[in-house]
Amino acid sequence: MALITKAPRGTADVLPAESYKWQHVEQTALSIARDFGYREMRTPVFEHTELFQRSVGETTDVVQKEMYTFEDKGGRSVTLRPEGTAGMARALLEHSLHNDALPAKVAYLTSCYRYEKPQAGRLREFHQFGVECFGAAPPQADAEIIALARTILETLGVTGVSLHINSIGCPSCRARYHTALKAYFEVRRDELCGTCQDRLDRNPMRILDCKSPACADIAKGAPVMLDYLCDDCAAHFEGVRACLTAAEIPFEIDTRIVRGLDYYTRTVFEFISDALGAQATVCGGGRYDGLTKELGGPELPSLGFAMGLERLLMILEAKGTSIPAPPRPELYLAPMGPDAVRECFAMASRLREGGVSVEFDIAGRGLKAQMKYADKLGARYVIVVGDNELAQKQGRLKDMASGAEEPIALDDSLYTTLYQKSLDRQLAGMADLFGEELADGLEK
Repeated sequence: MALITKAPRGTADVLPAESYKWQHVEQTALSIARDFGYREMRTPVFEHTELFQRSVGETTDVVQKEMYTFEDKGGRSVTLRPEGTAGMARALLEHSLHNDALPAKVAYLTSCYRYEKPQAGRLREFHQFGVECFGAAPPQADAEIIALARTILETLGVTGVSLHINSIGCPSCRARYHTALKAYFEVRRDELCGTCQDRLDRNPMRILDCKSPACADIAKGAPVMLDYLCDDCAAHFEGVRACLTAAEIPFEIDTRIVRGLDYYTRTVFEFISDALGAQATVCGGGRYDGLTKELGGPELPSLGFAMGLERLLMILEAKGTSIPAPPRPELYLAPMGPDAVRECFAMASRLREGGVSVEFDIAGRGLKAQMKYADKLGARYVIVVGDNELAQKQGRLKDMASGAEEPIALDDSLYTTLYQKSLDRQLAGMADLFGEELADGLEK
């Protein structure tokens, strides 16, 4: 039988065998963000197109080539979000969150959509974890958000990652830099790709980010933004470096880091992995002090970052980083006969209400097939329940790892027995890791 369709090109299904890895990464990131004062915010998957035209920038590849834009049934132009920051800023302004205590710190898990050539770590539908901080101007805010990203990567066990930082200045000093860049590239205009020839007139800094080997080679000798920073931007960048140095966070200055999104100013940074070759950036962010004003609100100093979850998971796999396996069912109830099915259903309901993970047969299998299924699930224990067990209110609890069996009452004490076994197992694990004395203290 042929399927009528498959997933669209550039998208991917996350199957149950992999979803626990995503959950681990997402929950770790959100938990650490909460420690830094960030609370989750969610925005629509599509926005009015002008939001991205104004925020991301008309001259960017994202707006010019990659956005999924269409007219809805009311004739309005809407766009699937290509990135997370613009929607977060729009929501902040629309709901007047900037009138509350500042800075406003928000975190998000989101799907994004860009029409580009699918490749490893880069899909047309991709997922990000990100944070945004609105209303914080000093350089220590930049350093803190970098520290947050670093803490997430370290907690997840991501190794071989280096921090690269740069400053792309403010609109004032960047204007002088654009003049110098334009003069430099103008003499070699004919050697640039067609896209960069257009960028030369509209946004010459974007040439530095071109992936064309010819353009990249020409850009090697281009002027450096750090040489054109105004006094305020230079002092800000020095403040960021001083905070990172004080916290012993290693970094290197990378003058080639620019941004394809026009709302960025001053500090930009990337965490680059040694595991993925050309697709090396696992996290990127920076400051975007002009974004909220561009969207019609007050000018709020703002900054943030985003991590690509697909790419992050690829790095974890490439590095062989262990991810906690999903919990196994504590108990499998194997009913034999209709009376046992009803009783097992009732027992499973009571145990689940008490927080015990329980599975029981809902497919009408025979006992042999049920035991095989319980083994595939990885259930720790199995109780077979038939007419004799129901009459005596007692079954036999089988340890699936050792094969050992012991009698167990089929009443309310079942929960207490299973809970104690779970606690004993956890304490034994702690004793292996930390010693008997600590485990004994925790038990008391």
